[in-house]
Amino acid sequence: MRTVFAVVFFFVYAHLGTLSLRTLSDDPCDSTKLPDPRKLRSDQITVLMNGYSESRIPLLRSIAATYAASPPVAAVVILWGNPSTPTRTLAELSHNFTIAYTGAAPISLVRQASDSLNARFLPRPFITTRGVIICDDDVEVDPKSIEFAFRVWAANPHRLIGLFARAHDLDLSRREWIYTVHPDKYSIVLTKFMVLKTEYLYKYSCEGGARMMEARKAVDMAQNCEDILMNFVVAEEGNAGPMLVGAEKVRDWGDGRNDEGLGLKEREVGLSSRRGEHRKRRGGCIGDFHRILRRMPLRYGYGKVVNSIAEEGLCMKDGKLVFCDQWP
Repeated sequence: MRTVFAVVFFFVYAHLGTLSLRTLSDDPCDSTKLPDPRKLRSDQITVLMNGYSESRIPLLRSIAATYAASPPVAAVVILWGNPSTPTRTLAELSHNFTIAYTGAAPISLVRQASDSLNARFLPRPFITTRGVIICDDDVEVDPKSIEFAFRVWAANPHRLIGLFARAHDLDLSRREWIYTVHPDKYSIVLTKFMVLKTEYLYKYSCEGGARMMEARKAVDMAQNCEDILMNFVVAEEGNAGPMLVGAEKVRDWGDGRNDEGLGLKEREVGLSSRRGEHRKRRGGCIGDFHRILRRMPLRYGYGKVVNSIAEEGLCMKDGKLVFCDQWP
């Protein structure tokens, strides 16, 4: 495995120029440097948010604050994946987190040494919870949905929980795997918002031998598909597909269907939206992982877990057909 270094920014003094840097570990897979899994807390969760574009920093700050204010969240960690971002820019961001969000869960910043998407799944010695939320810096989830997704995961810790689902399928005419969207089934949840066991970070990054190492290299070559590979890992380990959770309110600033103001700006810096053959490329990743790992563990899930049960029956009220528990 290629060693990946990370540096965490934090302030000792309020003065912007006084900055302390700490190397987390020369070997992120050194289990002696990681917390005892038996001592990880199960009543809260750690948020690992990917960050890359400086233009998204105002949005990132807002989204990080929303996570930090959520009761189940123990800590929010920004994993900054752009090595070319000036140190001063990240120092200012870290300082703003320090002074602006007292009282909520702490928000910290980790600067990755490279832009490898595999680094999103590195085991981290500072994680104190049994589960983590992996999320993007352009997807804003309402607090109730964050808490509900955590509860669903806590009841199903061996599975991936997500808000955005896709599917694999086999194109029989071309004899190749494809990446698609089905109206009634799914087998992949995306890192826009993904909940998983902390131990799966270690399995992804440190286990699996030469085949898993080759699969991680394929992620680096494609600069994509780390979420698909994690779905492979968890489906194989848990012998089950992911679970899709319904959310009350999710704002996806990076969705290519945005056409207004800030949404357009955020879309332009998104990885998936700036590549025309996105689905074809990700279908190629599924085929590569199948070939490299010599198995196809992805399993389909059906339906969506929702937070409340609405009235199913329709009644006529004041000349209008409405749900029976509603008034026109």
